[in-house]
Amino acid sequence: MTSIDNILYTGKTRVTGGRDGAARSPDGRLDVPLAHFNSRAPGTNPEQLLAAGWGACYLGALQGAFREASLAFPADAAIDVEVDLGVNPGNDYRLQARFLVELPGVDAGLAGQLTERAHATCPYSKALHANLQVVTRVA
Repeated sequence: MTSIDNILYTGKTRVTGGRDGAARSPDGRLDVPLAHFNSRAPGTNPEQLLAAGWGACYLGALQGAFREASLAFPADAAIDVEVDLGVNPGNDYRLQARFLVELPGVDAGLAGQLTERAHATCPYSKALHANLQVVTRVA
């Protein structure tokens, strides 16, 4: 594995208490309580945070794919990301994900090509695609 030659940004957080704790960044921009997914306590969970981060990165990569193709990006484009946490026999915890991409006014074939290109350039997709099942659909 190669290292990064030019680091653009380093996200930093301090997590305490695990799934029932908190996540805070040193700059104060992130300060969220964490709660187990089946808890009624206030807070989010790692799967929601992954879905939000991956979705934001992917949508940015999709905008880049449109720019690369000299196409206007739909102002009302959106993506729904679902990240499942599950367990296989032997307590083998695994993740899987689903992307529902909305690109109003874009031909379905072209939208499919651009969504594939976005996965090929999004750093989250590159890191995760080979390690978990990801299904992407265009609405």
